[in-house]
Amino acid sequence: MGKKHIIKKEEEASKKGNNDVKKEKDGAIKKSPSYARTVNGRAYVHASYNNTIITITDSSGNVISWASAGAVGFKGAKKSTPFAASRVAEILMEKIAKTGIKNIEVFVRGIGAGRDSAIRSLASRGLNVISIEDITPLPHNGCRPKKPRRI
Repeated sequence: MGKKHIIKKEEEASKKGNNDVKKEKDGAIKKSPSYARTVNGRAYVHASYNNTIITITDSSGNVISWASAGAVGFKGAKKSTPFAASRVAEILMEKIAKTGIKNIEVFVRGIGAGRDSAIRSLASRGLNVISIEDITPLPHNGCRPKKPRRI
């Protein structure tokens, strides 16, 4: 057996050449993020057959917060219901209350049952919905069909 080399993190960073390593103590107050004062944002609603996921971003696309029906606590077939989508929007509004977002553009993807109820719930919680755009991917010519079966 050889000697055990114990290197502290500060020494590791200095050896690698990272001199811009910030040293923060536990419990240090971090600066508020740059999106904390934005008024406009985007909401991406992904409504599949199995789940509904809503992501809120600022106008440049940086994710502020997200929530899904599975993360809220729904399991199985209940995740894809309109009620679950409205609960997801409620939880998300509580998360982003501090950011000051008032106006959102909504981008909807998928064909799940939670599409409409998610948008309605976001609008009823006090957000001004500027636009709604459907970004569901559509195949231009579809997949290549299977070869015919030879018997």
